[in-house]
Amino acid sequence: MFNDILVGGRDMPIWLSLLIAFVLAPVLALLALRLLHTLLDRILANGQARVLRRVIADGRIAVQISVALMAVEVALPTVDLPTAAEQAASRAAALGLVAAIGWAMTRKVAAIFDAYMEGDLGEDADWLQRRRRTQLIVFRRLAVSAGVLLTAGVVLTAIPAVRAVGLSLFASAGVAGIVAGLAARPAVSNLIAGIQIALTQPIRLGDAVVVEGEWGHVAEITSTYVTIATWDQRSLVVPIAYFTERPIRNWTKTSAQLLDTAFVYVDYTVPVDALRAEARRILEASPLWDKRVFAVQVTDLTERSVEIRVLMSAANSGAMFDLRCLMREQLIAFLAEHYPKALPQARLSVTEVRAA
Repeated sequence: MFNDILVGGRDMPIWLSLLIAFVLAPVLALLALRLLHTLLDRILANGQARVLRRVIADGRIAVQISVALMAVEVALPTVDLPTAAEQAASRAAALGLVAAIGWAMTRKVAAIFDAYMEGDLGEDADWLQRRRRTQLIVFRRLAVSAGVLLTAGVVLTAIPAVRAVGLSLFASAGVAGIVAGLAARPAVSNLIAGIQIALTQPIRLGDAVVVEGEWGHVAEITSTYVTIATWDQRSLVVPIAYFTERPIRNWTKTSAQLLDTAFVYVDYTVPVDALRAEARRILEASPLWDKRVFAVQVTDLTERSVEIRVLMSAANSGAMFDLRCLMREQLIAFLAEHYPKALPQARLSVTEVRAA
């Protein structure tokens, strides 16, 4: 019956034509799409095909707009509208359809990346997990940017007035093009740097790094900058090209596990064996030590003190920082209680001089 109305109703009132083209056709198309989505949700409700479920769920508004505009495009030639009005409506629907399809495709591509990035990385996350997350974030942003630019380009070139302006700008580029190229060089440099970071992985999300003398964790990597969350809850924002042009200190490049030292400066009378036993007791009593590495060694001598280094290991940089502080505190307390004379001292020798 609906087909008979569309095909044979060339003498129908204008209000009925508008109702069919802009209300009835989109509503029927959206109802069919709703049934399809419901069916797919039930099929995938058992938890399988995680990526496919995310792709279907994301961007549904864009898909609905695309389907509605497609239904308008199909219905317009079959209803009785003035030629000028039909052409204008068809062109507007076509442009909207291109934009909506581009939006939907961009959302679907982003959903693929999002499906693989579900869940937060813990502090003890393996470096391979952090490497994969960094690559996914960078390439997701590149894919979304490419989708937006491609959609905008297709829409603009479909508008004759805008296309003519664009062609005239390209034809008269000249010096303006050179200036624009120079102005865009930092953005292009950052874009290339982002791709380099995604492929070569000098840093990853969650890495403990020292940048510009500041220690912190890589909290965010965008297409233009990297955010370092410092230990005192500040944010150090650094251009992404910085990490391909300058040396940085990455404590977790290959593993989150760390070796580090705590130095104690004591008097020459210190009993090193007792200090070594106390350091081991401190580590064994602390959950911060991962039980991989331990050593106590005399590493330097000065004219007034002995330098003793305690080497230890921890699962991550945060645990290592706390473990170093704990070791210093308890070793000093141990020496002050049991061997107070082993703490650094200044000696003064008085020699009696007799008159001749």
